[in-house]
Order: sequence, then structure tokens, then C-alpha cells
Amino acid sequence: MKKIKTWLYAARVRTLPLSISGILVGTALAIAEGHFDLSIFVLALFTTISLQITSNFANDYGDGVKGTDDTRIGPKRALQSGMLSKSELKTGIGVMVVVSLVLSILLIFKAFALQAWVYTVVFLLLGVLSIWAALKYTMGASPYGYHGLGDVFVFAFFGLLAVVGSKFLFTKYITGDVFLPAITIGLLSVGVLNLNNMRDIESDRLHGKHTIAARLGYEKAKVYHYLILGLAFVSMLAYSIINYNGLLSAIYLLAFVPILLHIIKVTKTQNPLRLDSELKKLALSTFLLALLFLMAINYFL
Repeated sequence: MKKIKTWLYAARVRTLPLSISGILVGTALAIAEGHFDLSIFVLALFTTISLQITSNFANDYGDGVKGTDDTRIGPKRALQSGMLSKSELKTGIGVMVVVSLVLSILLIFKAFALQAWVYTVVFLLLGVLSIWAALKYTMGASPYGYHGLGDVFVFAFFGLLAVVGSKFLFTKYITGDVFLPAITIGLLSVGVLNLNNMRDIESDRLHGKHTIAARLGYEKAKVYHYLILGLAFVSMLAYSIINYNGLLSAIYLLAFVPILLHIIKVTKTQNPLRLDSELKKLALSTFLLALLFLMAINYFL
């Protein structure tokens, strides 16, 4: 039982609602256009969760072996604290890679049933690329997270691929307005990562992890944070205007109220240590946005 709790801790369960937000939004868009398949939805959720856990394990291992976690401010990591050994964590990563690959194949087969081989090949490549991205954020000799590219990958995978890709699994086509909520979810996800990096600026600099926050410095990283969240709101507002059908059709914009409160808190926070609680708030606000979007787009549009 203790070991199970350790693995759940290493999986960072609190990150999972954020990871599935894009799937919920993409699914909502598909349902609004008359397309839904419960099997595809469930497989998409589990595939995304497995990829997130793979990323969390890999991040724990990558930062742990490089010593980056030794001086971090946030919660202790499994390898850093000795809860899991290097070999155990590597085994866990291997298992999750296999699980992610199997789930990806099942999802793709269910969505396309080998009848559209071009789509099958493209999504297989995207699945492999997603696994690679989950591993290479902090693992390996030259992880992209150490070169300030984490924000780009999070935006691409949590936003564009999650929303546009999940909708395409149901509908087999893409419409232009899908990119607006995709941009919003992607930017909010980048905001969560930026908060994490703002909190760990000094530790990351010490170990050669050149995140955007580490390059900018604490105060400029705050400005970057405001821009990210502001653009996220503008993108979702634009979608709301294009698809306006009464106030209730835009009820999901209420999720930006706690995000505004979050911005005010960040503005007043001078000690990076106090940002840790804000990660959960922003992640859950993004999840709330996805849930309200799912409700609004299918009941009020």
C-alpha cells in the first residue's frame, strides 16, 4: 500500500485535470457538431492521462539525476527524496511508455478503423512524437526544457494538439474557429508551466536549466505571465463573439474570474516560494473553463 501511494505521488495526480482540459474542449466542439463516440472519448482521456504520467515520471527522473531538484522550492520529488530509486523510476517510465503507446494505437484504430490510412499514419506519428516530448522535457543529454522550449511544446501539445486533434478524432475534419479555444487552453497551460518556472528560477539557473522565466528574471517573467493569460482571455472572448447566442452561451468566461484573482495575487507576490499554491489554482481554473465550455456549447449554442 505504501508503494502504491509513492507511485501516485510520483504521478502528480494534481496535474491530471489540466492535462485533460484540452480533450474536454475538443470533445465539446465535436458534440456541438453532432459527433460523439464514448469509446473514443474514454480512450482519448486515458491516453492523455498516461502521457501526462509518463511526462511526470520522466521529469522527476531527468531533474533528479541532474541535481536540479536538490534546491527546488516546490514539493519534493520521488527520486530526490529517495522514495523511488533510479532503477524503479526508469522501470516506471518504461511501463508508462508502453501503456501510452498501446492506448494511442487503440484510440487511433477506434477512430479510423484503418479505413483512412493517411489519418492513421499521421496520428501514429503524433502519438510517437507525444511520447518523445514527454520524455525529452528533462531527460537526455540535451532536454528541450533546459533550453527554454518547454513553453512551446506545452502550447502545442496541451493546446493545439489536444483540442484540434481530439475534435478531429470524432469529426474527421477541422474548422477554423476550433483554434481559438485551442489557443486559450494552450496559453493557460503555458501559464501553469511559467508559474512553476518562476518559482524555481534560482534553482534552475544554478543547474543550467534556461527556462523562459530564468532568462527573463522574476519581474519580467511576471509580465510574460500577464501577457499569456491576457491573450488566453482575448482568444476565448473572440470565440464567444463569433458564436454568441445569449449570455449563457458564454458562461465559460466566468472561469476567468478566478484567473483574474490569480493575476492580482501574482502581482502582489514578491517571494517566489508563495507561488506554489497558485499553480493548483490556475490549473483548476483551466479545468473549470473546460467543464463550463462543455456545458455551454452543448446546451446554450
